[in-house]
Amino acid sequence: MSHAIYHVDAFTDSPFAGNPAAVCLITGELDDDWLQAVATEMNLSETAFVRPIPGGFELRWFTPAAEVELCGHATLAAAHVLWEQQLMGAEKPIAFKTRHRGVLHCELDAESGLIAMDFPADPPAVAEPVAGLIEALGVEPVTVLRSRYDWVVEVEDSAAVREARPNMLALMDIDARGVGLTARGGEADEADFVSRFFAPRLRIDEDAVTGSLHCVLGPYWRRMLGKDVMDAAQLSQRGGRLRVAMREGDERVALAGRAVTVTVGQLLV
Repeated sequence: MSHAIYHVDAFTDSPFAGNPAAVCLITGELDDDWLQAVATEMNLSETAFVRPIPGGFELRWFTPAAEVELCGHATLAAAHVLWEQQLMGAEKPIAFKTRHRGVLHCELDAESGLIAMDFPADPPAVAEPVAGLIEALGVEPVTVLRSRYDWVVEVEDSAAVREARPNMLALMDIDARGVGLTARGGEADEADFVSRFFAPRLRIDEDAVTGSLHCVLGPYWRRMLGKDVMDAAQLSQRGGRLRVAMREGDERVALAGRAVTVTVGQLLV
């Protein structure tokens, strides 16, 4: 049996930018070892597996090393593929059933091309940095935050985010999914806030654009900036842009972006 597979650049409107993800459309339940083997073979930061179920689709995400509980850019890529391949009408929202984060809904604004994903927010708490964290990042911290999965360090400005050169071997010793850097956006950034994200434990030294990180940054920067809708830029080499809108107080966050399909193929195993 073959399975359709797509290579999609997410959180960008240009190919070869944003964060690449593989999207594999499957039918029936497949062994987890097989799913992991496919994700390792794709060797992208995330591979999304989408399976039709009553009332919507099941969605799971795998890095080359492990399954993860939430991934923004691969969710965006999956929704983009379903609408682009006309497996869903553009006027219909998509309901993705996930194993760990409930049902996630996506909506397409056909006029702007923005796909909005309704995610659970993950408000961070100010915390004392774990031993070795600041030294591994090599930055001067303004505030240190701890979320459900990650450490996030606020620094003085976007230049400090852009110029940081973390020690990836040292970050491997930090007990967390990953480590983020963030700062207020400057005029040249055309963003309210900026970020970068490092996850060497998941075999991703630097993630190009990290949707799930913005479930943390949205509530934090809403409090700091006093804005419910914010433009965000992730300052990786590929770069990417998101619109972040807080909903229901700090309970939900809508992450919106665009996506571009780069490759379409068949997985012949």
